[in-house]
This record gives sequence, C-alpha cells and structure tokens, in this order.
Amino acid sequence: MPKIEKLYAYVSEDNGPEDEGVVAMLQSNTWIPLVGADMARMESLRGYANLLAKKTGKKIHLLEFSVRTELELIE
Repeated sequence: MPKIEKLYAYVSEDNGPEDEGVVAMLQSNTWIPLVGADMARMESLRGYANLLAKKTGKKIHLLEFSVRTELELIE
C-alpha cells in the first residue's frame, strides 16, 4: 500500500461552525470514525454521513487534510 499523504473525515458542526467533531457510527458496540485515506472509502461511508445529518439535524462536512507530519515512531 502507498504511504498515506491525505486523510479525509466527515466532520459535524456541533454548536455552530466554530465547534466541530469527527462523525462516528456505532457498529457492534464499537465506535467507528468516518475517516479514510482515499475517496473510495469516503464514498462508501457517505450513506452513514447522510443518515446522521438527517437524524441529528447537524451539518456534516467532508474535509481533506493533506499535511503529513510524523510525530512519533512506535516499535
């Protein structure tokens, strides 16, 4: 697999545009954040983002983060 150079996330406006949170879904008692390293993954999660926007009434944005900084190496 290639190095991850970009990361995508569905992010909700929680209490206005200045208060955000990564959107997650609950599956088998595990919270799964709606993030991915390519648009194919994000397209596969789009239905969950749409459903959560409708159920919560919150605006959900698809964001791209593209600055890679290695903070630590754990071996």
